[in-house]
Amino acid sequence: MADQAPEPMLTVDELAARAGVTVRTVRFYSTRGILPPPVIGPRRVGHYGPEHLSRLALIEELQHQGMTLSAIERYLDALPDDLSAHDLAIHRALVASWAPDSAREVSRAELEKRAGRGLSDTDVRRLTAMNVLAASGDGFRVDVGLLRLGVALLDVPIAHETILAARTVLVEHTRSAAHELTALFRDEVWGPFTRDESDPERVESMKALSAHMQPMVVQALVTAFQRSLREELRAAFVSGETADGAAGGATGETSGGAAGGVSGRTSDGACGAVS
Repeated sequence: MADQAPEPMLTVDELAARAGVTVRTVRFYSTRGILPPPVIGPRRVGHYGPEHLSRLALIEELQHQGMTLSAIERYLDALPDDLSAHDLAIHRALVASWAPDSAREVSRAELEKRAGRGLSDTDVRRLTAMNVLAASGDGFRVDVGLLRLGVALLDVPIAHETILAARTVLVEHTRSAAHELTALFRDEVWGPFTRDESDPERVESMKALSAHMQPMVVQALVTAFQRSLREELRAAFVSGETADGAAGGATGETSGGAAGGVSGRTSDGACGAVS
């Protein structure tokens, strides 16, 4: 069964609140053409969907990187027209992955504004357990890069302990991959080069190369992880008896839902957290 995109159900006010921006900002982006127009429903009310929310998140991330609105327009114009909310979430994760650390001191009101929703004391405790934020004086020190992921995970119908266990798996394995890749570069590239090269300028150029390689390595890591996750989900949920009775549900709902959920909603997370 083919996956069906969720119906656009958010009003402009709800979209702005979820994205942590103002209604005026949403309308401004629409007039500039960097946010697609809403779907017009009954009574001529515009409704927005997951793609709009993911695109807003990407725009905000690009602005956080210091890009001007004109540069963002050119960046978005270069993207394929048929990107889904899931694709945009992964793209945003890649953009955010090599951003500088973004911990900030915020008040409770500013935290909720950035989260795009009210946060209960239980929500705050869960976000704290996920290392998204920590109490600091009268407010909080929040990891802005992880906040969107943490807030999304609050609504995932999975036990909090399971989310923390998944985070541990991701941290351990990505740290191991980072260690092995760094050792490979050091032993096979950097070591032989510095032994045979005495020109200081060429040594500095090699140091610069290592920095330029980081985005490529991160992109390769995320791409490999995404494909591996898709294969594992397919093997886990579309096999044996499941393939007979629940194949339609598993491939559509689980693979497109769980895979779309795990590598869609979580990808905004998993990828961001991975990096």
